[in-house]
Amino acid sequence: MDSTQRHDPIHRLLHPEARSTPESSQNHMPFRKSFLLIAGALGLACPPVFADASSTSRQAPTNPTAATATQALPPERVASTLADYQRWLDRLAERQAVAGLVTAVVINDKVVYEHTLGYADAATQQPVTPDTVFRLASLSKAFATALTGLLVQDGKLEWDTKLVDVLPYFKLKDVQAGAEATVSDILGQRLGLPRNTYDNMLEGDVPYEELVRKLDEVNMVCGVGQCYGYQNVAFGMIGDVVFARTGDFFYRQVGRRIFYPLGMNTASYGLAALESSQSWARPHRQSGHSWIPFEPTETYYRVAPAAGVNASLRDMEKWLIAQMGGRQDVLPTSLLDVLHTPGITTPIELHETPWRSARLTAAHYALGWRVYEYGGETLIYHAGAVAGYRTMIGFFPKYHAGVVTLWNSSGAVPSGLMPMVFDELLGLPHVDWAGIEGAAAANTAPKKVKKRSRSSNRGQ
Repeated sequence: MDSTQRHDPIHRLLHPEARSTPESSQNHMPFRKSFLLIAGALGLACPPVFADASSTSRQAPTNPTAATATQALPPERVASTLADYQRWLDRLAERQAVAGLVTAVVINDKVVYEHTLGYADAATQQPVTPDTVFRLASLSKAFATALTGLLVQDGKLEWDTKLVDVLPYFKLKDVQAGAEATVSDILGQRLGLPRNTYDNMLEGDVPYEELVRKLDEVNMVCGVGQCYGYQNVAFGMIGDVVFARTGDFFYRQVGRRIFYPLGMNTASYGLAALESSQSWARPHRQSGHSWIPFEPTETYYRVAPAAGVNASLRDMEKWLIAQMGGRQDVLPTSLLDVLHTPGITTPIELHETPWRSARLTAAHYALGWRVYEYGGETLIYHAGAVAGYRTMIGFFPKYHAGVVTLWNSSGAVPSGLMPMVFDELLGLPHVDWAGIEGAAAANTAPKKVKKRSRSSNRGQ
């Protein structure tokens, strides 16, 4: 096999035993790897590392996508998409638009493409690998909802369990509405509170325990269950519910019920666990043409259910497979149907970015997931951002095809790549959503992005 064949993505799709090597690195990023895999063994399960830490409908309807038969994507289209994705990622590396990035494409329970580029720590030039651990930010919410669903199946609680029956401290300014608020209301982001209530105070080091006891001081924007309002602090209450009903800490339950059985060997909760990982991605900020690492913040780890998970690309490949129904022993279809059912409408999502404006015709929040109509197909999606980290995950249930991407810098450029992959997989017209196909000279330095706050956690 010649060198051209060895590094060609289409060839590697047809010959998965072929692997790219460090010699394929070139230009500005001295470390860049891509692999096309027939995902079989990504590691045996072993105990995860843990931090030492102390719809307007009230009941989810049947998921309308559950009855849709899985359809295969044309192999030629998949191969073409992966080849283009490789080319776009090469452009990203040439422009040094990220400090480090990892991404994978999963189709029919197999990892068909895996790519890493850049650094876990730009100062020491430690490269990222598929086992490098990143903060997941708001991708953590789906782990909380999955655990809740497992406890519902166990009979420990119900989706319509009222919060006042479990949490003695819980009150809303509208006392009657607060008395009716349920577990699914906090997980479905429909508690009636203003968007991101108390995030600014959490970032100001006010303890979570104090903030959830002040929710009754906040003017509600609608009745419980009647409108969308994205939360981190209020979402964190599911951890208190889990402890009240199981007598065990939330993060231990996730480890026992999700991380361990899925073989998410490097997944964990908390800052201490992140920093004790064998390889972990430092957050980076822009300085001229360079990325400078800085110390990660504790802030959003304090609301662990909302933003506390750390995980590697290999962990997230397994999580994506499970969310697409490939691990029935851990997350059965009966549970996934509930988690992915469209709930409250989120019209703001239809216009937040150019690709959403062009591709989405409907947007809802389910339970820890967003549900979009993307180019006429159902897309299950979530994204997150927290001081120096950004994350994205999305999949099409009908095709059992999904993508996950994690990066450890504030630049927004990579966020346009995932919809470019989605477009090609669906056969939609090509649009350069990431803005990487023009002249590279104008984009050799990382782009600045406007900060909402110093460590804002956004579930995009």
